[in-house]
This record gives sequence, structure tokens and C-alpha cells, in this order.
Amino acid sequence: MSKYFKIFGVGLQNTLVYRWNFLLRTLFDIVPLFGTVYLWRALYGSRQQTIGGYDFGAMVYYFLLTALVSDLITPTDDEWQIAADIRDGQLNALLVKPVDYLKYRVGLFLGNRVTSSCFAVPIVCTLFAFFHTYISFPERFITWPLSVLSLAMAGLLQFFLAYAVAMVAFWLLEISTVVFIVFSFEYFLSGRLFPLDLLPGWLGETLVWLPFTYELYFPVAVFQEKVVGVKLLQGFLIQAGWLVAAWGLGRWMWVRGLRKFQAVGG
Repeated sequence: MSKYFKIFGVGLQNTLVYRWNFLLRTLFDIVPLFGTVYLWRALYGSRQQTIGGYDFGAMVYYFLLTALVSDLITPTDDEWQIAADIRDGQLNALLVKPVDYLKYRVGLFLGNRVTSSCFAVPIVCTLFAFFHTYISFPERFITWPLSVLSLAMAGLLQFFLAYAVAMVAFWLLEISTVVFIVFSFEYFLSGRLFPLDLLPGWLGETLVWLPFTYELYFPVAVFQEKVVGVKLLQGFLIQAGWLVAAWGLGRWMWVRGLRKFQAVGG
């Protein structure tokens, strides 16, 4: 187990080497957030109205939370790095070591997220202070640990999906098309553009069963106490189910891909 703690440390160090890259990336991620806020301000206008149960303040708060969640848990280039390991033959050096590759990548991912969050959280908190009039905290204490649990599961779900996508590199020399297709679905169906509960009944009910909802929207909805009771339990069960499924898919593709990799001389 100690070797994976060392790998976690390597992930911390790798991020610190490129700290200015992560800082600038976080700063530029703020620009779309301000654009989104002013777009919704134009949609609401001067009328004191709600859209799908959200007034303007609640909508701003939703996008602040999505920005925070995204900065905390979203993988940064992990699929590209894994694909490069496979494509460039760097995987050979790891296969001869007593290290499980998936655990190795999880260690790097966690180290990366911890360091990146140290850069991102102060910036996002500054935004929270700027929009402080729209901030509200959960009324129930239990919401806090439930939000942390959902956040952790969402981060691992995003990572395992990225890992499974990267496994395509065993069969395809270039995975960019696959990555961008998956990213497009994630971007539109995870709640980055709008709260998913604004969608019509049948479409919203369909998205409840897809993994994208649980990558971003669900942790935010838990914290905002938009889902309670039976729906909250159902959401956690579905999120856990997709987490196990994504892990299993990644493991299965690794085993199949490794056979091909070794068959052609790796």
C-alpha cells in the first residue's frame, strides 16, 4: 500500500511542476462562468420570476457550485496520458513492476486533484464572495456528509469513465474522436450548461438513468437539497451502480487490450 502513497506523492509533484498551467487554466475557466451569469440575467430581465423553480439568485448559485465541483473532481488530461502510455510503449516499464496500473493511475489522479484544488478553491471562493448575496447553505446537517460522499463518487465516476475511454488506445492509434464524442455528451448532459431539472418530464426522467447526471449535477443537487427522501436514496444507488459499472468496464477493457498489446509485442 505504501507504494501507492508514493505514487500519490508523485501526482502532487507532477502538478506542482505545471502549477502555472493549472492556475491559468482555472482563471480562464472563470470567463465562461461570468458569460453564463450574464446570459441568465438577460433571460430573467428585470422581472421577478422563476424558471423551473429557480430565481436568478438560485441559478447563479447553481453555476457557482458547478464551477467548484468541476474544479475539485474533474480529471485533467488523464485519458490523454493513459493513451500516451499505451501508444508510446511507456506501459512496458510499468508492466514489469509490481504495480496495478489502475491503482497507479488513481494515485496520480488523486494527487493531481489535491494540488489542483489548492489553486482552484481560493479563486472559486473569491467568486463566492463576489456573489455572496446569492449564497445559501443547507438547512440540514446530514446534507454536508451526503454531499461529500456524492462528490467523491462523482470524481471516481469521471475518472473511471476517462480510464475506460483511454483503453480504446489499445485498438486505435488516435483516440481524440472518441474523447470528444464522450466529452460532448458529458458537457451537455451533466448539468454544465443548465440545471437538468429544467428539462421536460420524459427527458429528465431518462437522464436520471444515465451516468452523466451523476458526474456533476447530482452532487450539486444534493448540496442544494433539490433531491430528498426516496429520490435521494435512488440517486445514490444509481450513482454507485454507474461507478461500479465504469470500474468494471475499465478493468474488462484493460484485460482485453493487454492481451492484444502483448500479442503484438507491446
